[in-house]
Amino acid sequence: MYVFYEEDGGFKAGNIMSETDASLQVESESGKRSKLKRANVLFTFSDPAPSALLNQAAEDAEALDLQFLWECAPQEDFDSATLAADYFGHAPSAVERAALLMRLHGAPAYFHRRGKGTYRPAPPDILAAALAALEKKQKQAEQQQHWVDEMAEGRLPEEIAQIAETLLIRPDKNSMPWKALDAACARLHKSPDRLLLELGAWPHALALHKRRFLATHFPRGTGFPQTPVPPLDRELPLADAEIYSVDDITTTEIDDALSVTSLPDGRVRVGIHVAVPGLSVTRDSDLDKLARARLSTVYMPGEKIPMQPDNVIQAFSLDAGREVPALSLYVTADPATGEIFESDTRIERVVLRANLRHNELDGQITEAALSDPDTPLPYGHWLRPLWQLAMSLSARRDEVRGKPENNSRVEYSFYLDGNPDNPDTPVRLVPRQRNAPLDRLVAEYMILANNLWGGLLHQHGVPGIYRSQQAGRVRMSTQALPHEAIGVPQYIWSTSPLRRYVDLVNQWQLIAAVDNGVSARLVAPYKPRDADLFAIIGAFDAQYAAWNEFQNSMERYWCLRWLQQQGITRVVGHVLRDDLVRLSNAPLVTRVGGLPELERGAAVELDILGFDELALELDCRYVGLVNATDS
Repeated sequence: MYVFYEEDGGFKAGNIMSETDASLQVESESGKRSKLKRANVLFTFSDPAPSALLNQAAEDAEALDLQFLWECAPQEDFDSATLAADYFGHAPSAVERAALLMRLHGAPAYFHRRGKGTYRPAPPDILAAALAALEKKQKQAEQQQHWVDEMAEGRLPEEIAQIAETLLIRPDKNSMPWKALDAACARLHKSPDRLLLELGAWPHALALHKRRFLATHFPRGTGFPQTPVPPLDRELPLADAEIYSVDDITTTEIDDALSVTSLPDGRVRVGIHVAVPGLSVTRDSDLDKLARARLSTVYMPGEKIPMQPDNVIQAFSLDAGREVPALSLYVTADPATGEIFESDTRIERVVLRANLRHNELDGQITEAALSDPDTPLPYGHWLRPLWQLAMSLSARRDEVRGKPENNSRVEYSFYLDGNPDNPDTPVRLVPRQRNAPLDRLVAEYMILANNLWGGLLHQHGVPGIYRSQQAGRVRMSTQALPHEAIGVPQYIWSTSPLRRYVDLVNQWQLIAAVDNGVSARLVAPYKPRDADLFAIIGAFDAQYAAWNEFQNSMERYWCLRWLQQQGITRVVGHVLRDDLVRLSNAPLVTRVGGLPELERGAAVELDILGFDELALELDCRYVGLVNATDS
């Protein structure tokens, strides 16, 4: 004897091995035995075999007319066996009973299940709504499948193209377009971004990288609303100093500049002058809200997204030849020893003589020229005393650090000679040593300002945002703690207030300290233990990391383009660890499959096999070691 029963929402049939009043022991066709409650039994039969019954019933069920069944069924609850007898006009066979049950069970729009083998026909209005929904669902499934087929055949449906960015950034995974894209990706074994790029949703990988970043972080665009810059509410004295700035040729937000005066006693008086937008961009103002939303300027080769609106930059950038306000730190020091005798911070007006540029001066300003007073040197009267003190200050920090700084690595500047949105724009990679004299000189005085100004805030009990490093861990906090890697007792970011929000916040606090002295902690924009300072630190860390990640991605992209534009097919690199290699002619780190186990720093020759501008990967093959004399 066999049994037809319901289990896990479906129908099954098996051989009865034994039974009791409450249950049956059933063996399936596969030989698996299970205990079945009588409550789940629909009927028993002796012919045909279970597998034959299931196959034949499933086939016959499809032939049953649902509409006719619904019309002839009783309008109240009915037993499926009774309906089977009426429908077939005779006592139904096991196959017919099973077929009818399968048909009723598989049509919930027509028949509502009321219990074991019991159903009720759906009311006409509910049936009509359900059939309309089924028809709509069927059409959606057909449309979705059409989109999948189109993408699989290399065509991008217009409906998908219109929301391509949304599908990558904020997809609604219950929507038809996403389901179609996901199905097409599964069929073609490709990621959504790669498939959409190949189908032409974006003209090239560069456009995809930029649009994905902008859609994520600047969904309303990168422009600023018209917001006026409030005029200064104070008269500022004019500084009597010969002041210059030193920046890259592409820098338009000039934050800092330097001056120096040689004193009769052999000491020097150095001025570190920083743009002071904090006089007009005040806490909780409209301009502050704009800057806080971005927290930093976003940099990428050939362009940038500024933190501050253009009118703020124009008002406070230290452009040569005009009077601009500045927060100035004056330090009197012994250039031979680096000993600092006094420092003074003031808010004043300054006029820069010139905005000097690295690309124009780096080739002429060498350590040898700086050290030899008889060597002709542009701006030598200004540079030589600054250089002497900078080297002494660096040496004092090295004593604290216990070792000299490693500034030997080559860095690169990216220059695009054309439209930064065009991947065919020529790109130039210009190498620069981190220990180039002008770089070292400017960096040393920025360290000095950030150290002394951090100390000034701490001395007056005014909270600020500090960067510290202890036991190898770098973190931001509101406490004045040592920065062991730099070799200073405290360190804040305060010299780039046009480009970094943390610097602007610290500048507000410094202005309060300069204006109010010992009472500054009572009137500063941020009081001790202000929770908003911690909120700024958390937001800045996250957003600054996102900006840096995008900058690194864009630099990596343009490195790949440079290699292609130069027609380079073989390169030399140096092993960092395992299969990670840094190229010697570009700021690019890549993995090399099949690289043998080599020591760190080993020079290797690589063949370039291909470029993946979407994944930003370089496909390389190891050729061999490079002789030390060749590398």
